Amino acid sequence: MIVEKTYINGVFIISPDVFTDQRGFFYEFFNRDKFFQATGLYPDFIQDNLAKSSKGVLRGLHFQKGKFAQAKLVSVLQGSVQDVVVDLRPGSTTFGKHFSIILSAENKKQLFIPRGFAHGYLSLADETLFFYKIDNVYSKTNEAGIIYNDTDLQINWQLPESELILSDKDQKLPGFKEYLNV
Repeated sequence: MIVEKTYINGVFIISPDVFTDQRGFFYEFFNRDKFFQATGLYPDFIQDNLAKSSKGVLRGLHFQKGKFAQAKLVSVLQGSVQDVVVDLRPGSTTFGKHFSIILSAENKKQLFIPRGFAHGYLSLADETLFFYKIDNVYSKTNEAGIIYNDTDLQINWQLPESELILSDKDQKLPGFKEYLNV
């Protein structure tokens, strides 16, 4: 397993060791002890989630507030996504900055996102299966988000806006400045 630090403290790109032969491939999706050795973090994942999306579906930017904040380990089992995280940790040197990466079934990369981040992803393939582990329960009353096209964040999504498919809820999320004033 190769673990790469990003320019945002606590966000890691994980490239698992993949063993391939004529039968296919095998890799360890997650090993808590190896993860701890590489990062110094010991997440206690309690739930796995799977989402299927068509090309152009953008989900996000979502997060859970307060004691319901969630760390995530995300990856793609089929297709590909542009994955984006925004640092919402007060006092962080990268507060309000975002990080973007392409995750795909082919590159098998994973992204670890600590608590205190907004998260979103854009499906870049016709059928994408997005898999993620979380370390805290979901709370409807503590869910929040920031609009995907916020002018202050300046996220360069990989598809033209005319090709994006968003839920009604995601289209009505507040901007970053509105989030700051809440």
